[in-house]
Amino acid sequence: MSTPSGSTPSGASEPDDATAGPTDPDAIKAEIEATREQLGRTVDELSHRLDVPARAKEGAARAKDTAVETYRESPPVVAGAGAALAGLVGLVVWRRRRRRRRLAAEAATGRAVAEARAEARRARQEAAREARKARRAVARNAKRTATRTATRTRRTARRARR
Repeated sequence: MSTPSGSTPSGASEPDDATAGPTDPDAIKAEIEATREQLGRTVDELSHRLDVPARAKEGAARAKDTAVETYRESPPVVAGAGAALAGLVGLVVWRRRRRRRRLAAEAATGRAVAEARAEARRARQEAAREARKARRAVARNAKRTATRTATRTRRTARRARR
């Protein structure tokens, strides 16, 4: 049985010299050691990236260094920027307080209006009760007057008949 050129009896292709690794045991050990070192550096880099508190401290230290360096280069500019920042913070705080007070005043005004409406409703109800009482009294007095008038008329009629 003959095999096609470029293939082994098992059917696998022959290894290419460019992709094949070293065959010398010392070379293999050196390659393994280099791979370990590279893997160690990668693990160190990944653990550094995942250490958020340390990265935050580094960022804060860099910001502090930058601020100190900027202050040393031009103190008036830094002082002016600090004053501007303080003014901005003060303005924001002042506007929030003012808005809260305005909302509280509007709420208080709304409560006062609601209370005034309720008081007006109570006053109307009381006036309606008083008006009903007055109508009953007028009706009662009219009935009494009519009864008295009728009684007098009858008495007068009886006297006239006598």
